[in-house]
Amino acid sequence: MLRNIVKSSNRLALANRNATYRLYSTAPPNKSSRPSVAAMLAVASMGFAAYYQIVQSREGKTMPRRKEFTTPQEEEALRQKRLAEVKAKRESQQMKPIPAFSPEEVTVVFVLGGPGAGKGTQCQNLTKEYGFVHLSAGDLLRAEQKREGSKYGELINNYIKDGLIVPMEVTIALLEQAMQEAIKEGKSSRFLIDGFPRKMDQAIKFEEVVVPSKLVLFFECPEEVMLQRLLKRGENSGRVDDNIESIRKRFVVFTETSMPVVDAYEKQNKVKKISCDQPVEQVYQHVKSIFDEIFSESN
Repeated sequence: MLRNIVKSSNRLALANRNATYRLYSTAPPNKSSRPSVAAMLAVASMGFAAYYQIVQSREGKTMPRRKEFTTPQEEEALRQKRLAEVKAKRESQQMKPIPAFSPEEVTVVFVLGGPGAGKGTQCQNLTKEYGFVHLSAGDLLRAEQKREGSKYGELINNYIKDGLIVPMEVTIALLEQAMQEAIKEGKSSRFLIDGFPRKMDQAIKFEEVVVPSKLVLFFECPEEVMLQRLLKRGENSGRVDDNIESIRKRFVVFTETSMPVVDAYEKQNKVKKISCDQPVEQVYQHVKSIFDEIFSESN
């Protein structure tokens, strides 16, 4: 087919030449009578197109055709797609929740460590010397558990007894309420939050809706040391989770859920680790050196 097209183009060119330039004529040949470059390119393009079509047909393919119209169903599908894209864009541009407090006005230090690591004792020392308010997530939950008419009481009791983590919405709401009350009463705008967050989603949610944290104080302690401390405390504490079965569960939960929180904050250079397998006074001196550097009045 390509060969026929080329022959036809040659005949066409020869016919044009014979029609305009005769051998017996004495007049000079007319240059304009020769095939133009554009005409030659057009013929070559037609030949290439024909050749390409032949090749495609031999391979079982057909030349793509331009779609001249769309069906109503296709137009509706396209409209729905565009609406979905606009909706997704709007949702991605929505503002994040505004925290209840500004980090310039309210300071929060997360105090983490395994059960029995001595967090509460060290927090008591820090409140006296640095003007922090100590908020224990566990104490707030236990107080809510005992409060008459609390809708969360039974739920909290079951979670604590089984050594599990109470739903974060409950814990965060109690923490924010305690912070609001402390500020309203003029106590302080510095808070040590003990035993929280225990999971990364808790940390993220708290910083989104309450306030970003300043620091994570992590107390490292061997499990056997913590176990003996908790069993000793259980003799007089009256807590439902100060028994060996619940304590073992709490150790597992802490390792699986809370350590990833420490690791995540460590990547942000916000973690200060303290070894607490030492006398209480020695542990506090280490903590005090950290707080002197970060929170001293001279700073």
